[in-house]
Amino acid sequence: MRRRYRFRGMVQGVGFRYHTSMAARSLGVTGWVRNDYDGSVEMEAQADAGVLDMLVSTINRGMYIEIDDMEVIEIPEKEEEREFRVRML
Repeated sequence: MRRRYRFRGMVQGVGFRYHTSMAARSLGVTGWVRNDYDGSVEMEAQADAGVLDMLVSTINRGMYIEIDDMEVIEIPEKEEEREFRVRML
C-alpha cells in the first residue's frame, strides 16, 4: 500500500527528513519525504500497512520532532519504485 502524509508541528529544522529516510530505509519502505513552503513536511511511503504504521511511530520518537497534526490518504502504488529518498523543493 502507498500513503501520502502531511506532518505539521515542529517538523522542519529538526532533522525530520534525515530521521525519516533512515527509518524508512531500515524498514524497507520506498517513497520520499520533503519540506513544504508552509512549514509542513510531506511524505509518500509504500510498504505493508503495519510497516507504514511502524515508520510513523519511529519518526514520532525522533529527538526534537513534535508532530502536532498528521493528514493521511491512501494513493495508488508505484510498482517501479525501489528506494526511499529525500526530495528538495
